[in-house]
Amino acid sequence: MIGLHLACEQYMGRHHMDRVLFESTNRRSPAVDLRQALLQGQAPDRGLYIPRSFPSLTRHDLAEFGQLPYCEIAFRVLSGFCQGILAPEDLRSLCRDAYNFEVPLEKVFDRVHVMRLDQGPTASFKDFAARMMARWIGRFVRESGRSLNILTATSGDTGSAVASAFHGVAGIRVLVLFPRGEVSHQQRKQMTTLRDNIRTIAVDGKFDDCQALVKQAFADPDLAGIPLSSANSINIGRLLPQSVYYIYAASRLAEPGEPIVLTVPSGNFGNMMGAVIANAMGLPVRRLVVPVNGNDEFPQFLKTGHYQKIEPSRNCLSNAMNVGHPSNLARLVALYGGQMDETGRIHHPPRLDEMRQKIFSTSVSDERTRDTIRDAWQSHRLMLEPHGAVGWRGFLDYLETDPLSDVPIAVLETAHPAKFPDEIERIIGISPSAPPSLAALDRLPEDNDSMSAEYPLFKAYLLARYGD
Repeated sequence: MIGLHLACEQYMGRHHMDRVLFESTNRRSPAVDLRQALLQGQAPDRGLYIPRSFPSLTRHDLAEFGQLPYCEIAFRVLSGFCQGILAPEDLRSLCRDAYNFEVPLEKVFDRVHVMRLDQGPTASFKDFAARMMARWIGRFVRESGRSLNILTATSGDTGSAVASAFHGVAGIRVLVLFPRGEVSHQQRKQMTTLRDNIRTIAVDGKFDDCQALVKQAFADPDLAGIPLSSANSINIGRLLPQSVYYIYAASRLAEPGEPIVLTVPSGNFGNMMGAVIANAMGLPVRRLVVPVNGNDEFPQFLKTGHYQKIEPSRNCLSNAMNVGHPSNLARLVALYGGQMDETGRIHHPPRLDEMRQKIFSTSVSDERTRDTIRDAWQSHRLMLEPHGAVGWRGFLDYLETDPLSDVPIAVLETAHPAKFPDEIERIIGISPSAPPSLAALDRLPEDNDSMSAEYPLFKAYLLARYGD
């Protein structure tokens, strides 16, 4: 199980399970329950929350899941984490409301499938996490009778998914920061055309600058009077729902107990951590393939054992993965017995040999990304956008090291090709059809603020807008 030596207990009512607690990767803050972890976002010591223990999935569970719809699998997987927080009937209702769209598994050849996570309201895999998280937090805020301000940094799809999921939720205001000029036209308009409780800032900088502003705000004692939380993958509420679709894929593609290969194109590594959580719960994973774009700090770390951030992050075609220091590496390092702080400094090294045995990572250049989009279409009539193409090329790179035969494989496609119509048309000569959620965007007016990547300016903005 990806080298995790953590206690697991039966869940879903078959055996009693204590409330799951979450502890900080920096180890200097008290453990909290799911409600507190969601509402705080980041631990007070600037660490990220990780489960102290994991509910366990049995072979019997996995066999049952093959006959269940996605929303019911989500309910059963998330039940253990919600023990003592939400009544089962309430959680089931939230899951049904959140997951009312398809999760296609497109066969490419043999037992290789592409899981298309692009059928939600913003045509991105981020919908799976954002919709569940919005329902959790919305409920907790209502129960508290207070308000909450959510800060989110985005390099592409996170902002649109979070904005859509929280739009109109009472008691919650959302502020999204995105790097000017580094998100696609469609991604930007999905954020900037919403009004009401949603506001956006175009930052003159990189995604890492946006993320740094958000993290610094959480740790600023001068802002303690403003109730803040995060909807980035620094919030554990983003990761737990993402574990579900790996379990769903295995329930459709693998026999109960049969290990599966999962390929996850990665930037800030929240999606990858969803797979790690699923594995920690008992999903048999043969190998976790984690391709990145030109921001290759993680494959270099696996290769050399030396971690070096990329500053500034490299601007690549797969823009949502333009991350020079993935926040969620701190969680991965912690679950392998090490400690990495929020700056990327490793205080205690993880068990790298175990990590290398279970995780394969490779870097995919823009040139190879474009070649992959072309080759996948010509060879398989498989339409991929840049992020999915990084995932597919990473899978092919892995095949060169491990020629698989008769093994279930799921490669993630994380965004709809219609989010990148100009690039797709240049490469394969076809303009992808836009889903309804994207087709109406051009008729909507935009509205956003602008700012340089200087924390004093951002702090003043927060005090002026939310310090009431």
